[in-house]
Amino acid sequence: MRKVDMRTIPWLSFLYLLCFLDRTSIGNAKLYNMEAELGITDTQYLICLTIFFISYALFEVPSNVVLKRLKPSVWLSMLMVLWGIMMTVQGLVHNYSGLLVMRWMLGAFEAGLFPGVTYYLSCWYKRSEFGIRAAIFFSAATISGAFGGLLAVGIAKMNGLGGKPAWAWIFIIEGLVTVVAGAVSYWIIVDFPDNATFLTEAERTVVIRRLQGDAQFSAAGEKMQWRHIKKALTEWKTYLAMVVYAGIDMPLYAFALFLPSIINHVRYSATKANLLTVPVYALACISTCLVGFLADRHGNRGMFNFVLLSIAAVGYIILIVSRDAALSYFAVFLSACGIYPCIRDAWMSNNSEGTYKRSVALAMVISWGNLQGAVSSNVYRANQTPWYPLGHELVLMYIGTGLIATATFRFLLKRENARRDRGERDEIIEGHEGGFEVNGRFASVEDAKREKGDEWSGYRYTL
Repeated sequence: MRKVDMRTIPWLSFLYLLCFLDRTSIGNAKLYNMEAELGITDTQYLICLTIFFISYALFEVPSNVVLKRLKPSVWLSMLMVLWGIMMTVQGLVHNYSGLLVMRWMLGAFEAGLFPGVTYYLSCWYKRSEFGIRAAIFFSAATISGAFGGLLAVGIAKMNGLGGKPAWAWIFIIEGLVTVVAGAVSYWIIVDFPDNATFLTEAERTVVIRRLQGDAQFSAAGEKMQWRHIKKALTEWKTYLAMVVYAGIDMPLYAFALFLPSIINHVRYSATKANLLTVPVYALACISTCLVGFLADRHGNRGMFNFVLLSIAAVGYIILIVSRDAALSYFAVFLSACGIYPCIRDAWMSNNSEGTYKRSVALAMVISWGNLQGAVSSNVYRANQTPWYPLGHELVLMYIGTGLIATATFRFLLKRENARRDRGERDEIIEGHEGGFEVNGRFASVEDAKREKGDEWSGYRYTL
């Protein structure tokens, strides 16, 4: 799979770095007098953050359906060019309404990348291989946090150039880079295994057979039928995974959007605050990749999540009670190492079979998680500086919800696996003894696999 890795992971990770950088750089830009120069209040600034996540969440599910119908090389590249243009124009606005419209449009066009790539990678890799690839891909978010701080400091030196302030140049430069990256992505992004032109016919066959041997029976291709989408919409796993995801994503966005402000208000200047975010994100990046590797090796994704969320909870408890700058800075390291490595999309992807079902289920889960960004955008209020107790308490509440949902999800998956081990979910297969009518009647085991997906009695969920 090294050939596949080299053609997929590096470039997609770079694209997500740009994606996360573009959505969160407003936090860096804020430190360079953006609010004062646009004449917006703290409440209006928070509304601009919030509206991004509303459009982002609304367009994730339809985007994943379109992705399956079109080629990833076409759809993802087009989205990147469009959101890059929105990002650039964001640096040209002169008032609150202009910033508000650009944030809405940015969210709409960015919506397709993360759920799309998550689903796309699940179509290439076995369940035991997916975690580390997803972790490397997502680690780009931590790199963007570190890089964003450094980049903001560098771009800020352009203040006044062309009559534009520092905060405007942050948006313009980052947006133009995204436009260029999106344009060349058409020739770099490869499509699904069954029609990947960079592989030989024999190599495509090997990739597809590996996936089918890993209980991904739809790897060779699947026609779109509404019953597949209906399964995703009606399955309990989808909705419980949405709660797990929300318990991780709200803290993640709160952390990413407000870390510079948290550090800035505690003691440090804008430039120093941006620089101090770099080591935090560097450690988060290492932790994310390490956890992805260990979770793939040991397979116990739920337990990893529980431990990581517990670490994040300790970090936020310290942030709530601390009134010391050094101790609070230590706490953000703990929080980052607990939040960023949490396994969200890989766990759901591992437990959903059927290309369209998995596509829609992943998009729903990620969409609901990202909608929590609208909440996280409003929890750190200017009247709470410098320690932001209310914001930290609400983040801690979400982490607690994530812990409960993670434990419940793992318990129910383990119980279902045990029922299948006991034969309670066996289907009636013609020519074979045993099985129960309530579980369905099929001409062959292959028919049962194809029709039932992860509900087939031989499928085992990843805990």
